Amino acid sequence: MPNRTVRDFPLFALQLVALPHELVPLHIFEERYKTMFAVCLERESEFGIVWVDEGRTRQVGCACEIAEVLEHMDDGRLNVLTRGTRPFRIVERQDGLPYPAGTIEYLDDKAEQPDSAAADAAHAAYSALVVQATDTEPDTAEIARKSAYEMAATVDFGLDAKQGLLDLRSENARMRLVARLFKAATKRLDFVERAQARARSNGKVRFD
Repeated sequence: MPNRTVRDFPLFALQLVALPHELVPLHIFEERYKTMFAVCLERESEFGIVWVDEGRTRQVGCACEIAEVLEHMDDGRLNVLTRGTRPFRIVERQDGLPYPAGTIEYLDDKAEQPDSAAADAAHAAYSALVVQATDTEPDTAEIARKSAYEMAATVDFGLDAKQGLLDLRSENARMRLVARLFKAATKRLDFVERAQARARSNGKVRFD
């Protein structure tokens, strides 16, 4: 499928990275963004979140839909819950609208044969992380159906890692990346738990 180009696409530059399937709560208070979200709500259209990293706006972002308006205040401020839908690239910035906008193209993955080994490793690493974080056994069949984005959307990674996932145009590559990220997160959780256990035992190892 060819990339689809869209003009006048609303752009929200933030110090965060959104991923497809991720739920992102936003508080809208600036006038230009109040206008932007009013237009998006009226048209039931998407907007794009792009990461501002030390003053530099990344070119690849994530389109989002407004999943729910949590609160609509009298002065136009909004609390909304948004959901990431698909990655895009900014082709050019546009002026003339009352809010930031640009011409964007939605990005498709390259054609490739699925790497079942990479997917299995990612699903296993994700399952281990779920067990470590929640102390519950996940539904293996349900996890096996999840894409890299679906799994990553539920984990609080660093911004560089999330942007790296957005930049990849290969599901196989994303599976390999999230497998490494999940394993690293599991190790960090294990380290924290062991440190807390040592603190509770006053530095002594307990055998009971």
